Amino acid sequence: MRLTRCQAALAAAITLNLLVLFYVSWLQHQPRFSPARGSRHGSASGPRVTILVREFEAFDNAVPELVDSFLQQDPAQPVVVAADTLPYPPLALPRIPSVRLALLQPALDRPAAASRPETYVATEYVALVPDGARAEAPGQLERMAEVLRAGGARLVAAPVASANPARCLALNVSLREWTARYGPAPSAPRCDALDGDAVVLLRARDLFNLSAPLARPVGTGLFLQTALRGWTVQLLDLPFARARQPPLTTAHARWKAEREGRARRAALLRALGIRLVSWEGGRLEWFGCNKETPRCFGTVVGDTPAYLYEERWTPPCCLRALRETARYVVGVLEAAGVRYWLEGGSLLGAARHGDIIPWDYDVDLGIYLEDVGNCEQLRGAEAGSVVDERGFVWEKAVEGDFFRVQYSESNHLHVDLWPFYPRNGVMTKDTWLDHRQDVEFPEHFLQPLVPLPFAGFVAQAPNNYRRFLELKFGPGVIESPEYPNPALLSLAGSS
Repeated sequence: MRLTRCQAALAAAITLNLLVLFYVSWLQHQPRFSPARGSRHGSASGPRVTILVREFEAFDNAVPELVDSFLQQDPAQPVVVAADTLPYPPLALPRIPSVRLALLQPALDRPAAASRPETYVATEYVALVPDGARAEAPGQLERMAEVLRAGGARLVAAPVASANPARCLALNVSLREWTARYGPAPSAPRCDALDGDAVVLLRARDLFNLSAPLARPVGTGLFLQTALRGWTVQLLDLPFARARQPPLTTAHARWKAEREGRARRAALLRALGIRLVSWEGGRLEWFGCNKETPRCFGTVVGDTPAYLYEERWTPPCCLRALRETARYVVGVLEAAGVRYWLEGGSLLGAARHGDIIPWDYDVDLGIYLEDVGNCEQLRGAEAGSVVDERGFVWEKAVEGDFFRVQYSESNHLHVDLWPFYPRNGVMTKDTWLDHRQDVEFPEHFLQPLVPLPFAGFVAQAPNNYRRFLELKFGPGVIESPEYPNPALLSLAGSS
C-alpha cells in the first residue's frame, strides 16, 4: 500500500511528537544535580571568575544582596553559594542557570560529585566573597585577575569596607610542632595571611588542590594551608563595598554567630592538627588537651608514640601539662624532704636545652626509697590511687615497683618516680625495664645534687651529669639527639 504525501507528513509528525515526549519524560527522571559546564578557562568573551560564597550564617545573612550586586554588573556571572546542608531559612537566590547552590555534605540521594565544590566551577579563577560584601565598582574582579596573572603572589585580595577590614599578617605553620604563629607582615601589602573581611581571588586549580578548600572559617583554613605551602597573598587597595543591609546587626545574632564561629574554628584547628596559635603580642590560644580531657595520644608502644610516625613531635598542650605536673611534683617532694633528681630522658633534655625533649611523652625523676615515707601522697599511693586537692593522681605504677603522678583522672600525662636505694656505694632498685639507660650507677653522682634549669623551673640533678648521662646512654649523647627507640624509628630517618 502506497502512502500519500499527507499520510507521510502525519506519520512523521506523530513520530516527532513521540520522540519529544520520550525526551521530556527522560529529563524529568534525571537527578536534579548537574555539573558546571564549559572550559575551566572560560571563553574569550565570557566570565573567567566564579563568585564562591561560603562564609555566611544561615540564620542571618545578606547573601541575596551580595549575589544580586554581582549579577547587576554581569547577568551571566557564575555564582556558587556553598553550604554543608540546605540553608534554613531558605536563601532567596535567583532561579537562573548561572547561580548554583552547592551542598557539600554527602547525601544518599545525590551523586558523589554533587558534594565536591570543584564540580560547580568551570572558570579559571575563583573569588571567595564573604557575606556582607557587595560589588559596586565595575571591573574589580578583572583587575584582581590581572594582578594574579602578572605573578608574584598565588592569591590576590581586596578588603571589604566593613567594621573589620582585612590586614596583612605573617604566618608560620609548623606541623611538627602543631603550631601556627601569627605576627606583623614585614613585606605588606604582600603577606602570608589576612585577618578581617576580604574578597580573595585565586586560581580554581590551586583552591581545589588544597586538602580542605572550603573548611570554615574560610580565612583561617585557607591561609593555614596556603602559608604552609609558601604561597603569598597580595592585598590590593581596591575595596569592595559593604552590604546596604549588612547581616548580624542585632546583639543576639552577633552573639550566636561568634559562638558558632568559635566552635567551628576550634574544630577546624583540631582537624588540621593545630594545637597552639600564637599571636603578635604573645597571646596564646590552646586547642589541645587539658585536665578535663584525655591526652592527645594513646598508649605508647615500643617507646615510640604515634605522633612520631606522623613526623610530628609532642603536642604543645601535652608539653605544657608535663611541665606543670613536673613543677608541681618537685614542689611536693621538696616540701616533704624527699631527695630526688632528674633521670633518663628528662635529665638529657635539661642538659641539652633546659627543657623536656621536644618528642618526649613523660618526665622521669629518681628518688631515695628511704624518703618515701616522708611524703603523704607517696604513702597514700602505696595503698591505692590518691587524687590530691589539685586534681593530680598519685599511684603505684602497674608496670612495676615505682610511682606515677598523672596530670588528672582524665589526662594520663605523667611523671614517673623511680625509688633507688644504695648498696655498697651503688644506686640500685627493684624494678628494671628494657631501656638501655635503666642501669645501676655510683651513688657519688648524687653527693651532692646540683641545681639545673628544667621546664621553666630549677630542679635537682646529679653532679657531673654529662658523665652520668654517658654512663647511661653512651658517649656524646648530649650532642647526638635520637628518638627513644631508633630500631623502630630514627630521628634521621624521619626528617
